[in-house]
Amino acid sequence: MVKSGFVQEKQNDTRVRLENINNHSIMSLCEYKKNIRDGSDEILEAKLCKHLGNGLPVVCNLSDLIKELRLIFECESVNVDLVSYLMKSYKSNPVDWKKYAKFDRYRYTRNLVDKGNDRYNLMILCWGEGHGSAIHDHANAHCFMKILQGSLEEVRFAWPDEEGQELRQTKRTSLNLNDVCYMNDSLGLHRVENASNVDTAISLHLYCPPYDQCSIFNQNTGQKSTVTTTFYSIYGKRNKDNKEIVQPEDN
Repeated sequence: MVKSGFVQEKQNDTRVRLENINNHSIMSLCEYKKNIRDGSDEILEAKLCKHLGNGLPVVCNLSDLIKELRLIFECESVNVDLVSYLMKSYKSNPVDWKKYAKFDRYRYTRNLVDKGNDRYNLMILCWGEGHGSAIHDHANAHCFMKILQGSLEEVRFAWPDEEGQELRQTKRTSLNLNDVCYMNDSLGLHRVENASNVDTAISLHLYCPPYDQCSIFNQNTGQKSTVTTTFYSIYGKRNKDNKEIVQPEDN
């Protein structure tokens, strides 16, 4: 099937835009940014426009977001600011994600939305009333989190200097509808929790590179354990291979 000239032109424009991004503002998947939340969204947009010539991608729905993510993750190095911009640009719409939103009565769930050609995992997490994650690291990956429904508390901790040391809380942030936060291991450890006793919460997460194991920590002793992460559902269908895990897994 021959593509129309309009479609081909649009794809060419996208390729040029991505080349400009990666030539001017490259960040390795293994290189961390200290804090992408510094400054306003307008400053971030202006910074990206400087490199893109006002050619910022338009994200109208979840499908657009996935399409743009797949394009930028075709490269070996990824602009973390641009990933954050894309996550912020998407405005939550239940029509887009309700088929992925699957809850469990006893714990939060991880529901796979897109594997991104094995460059990243995009997933929706569903938090029942009072559900929360263990304190955990991110296995040397980048973590982006966006609130799709309700609100969540993110609590950060400093890495323990030695085992047996109580973890020191460094920050607590309330995240509301369409808020985005970024985390990596250079920023410490964190826990995410739904503090409400009456309302559920839903969040969109992107991890790059993807991983299937991480470390969790005891807040009182700093003791570290390794756990395997699993998916409660995959592409909207219940994962029958998912087995109940006694220990809390990463979010």
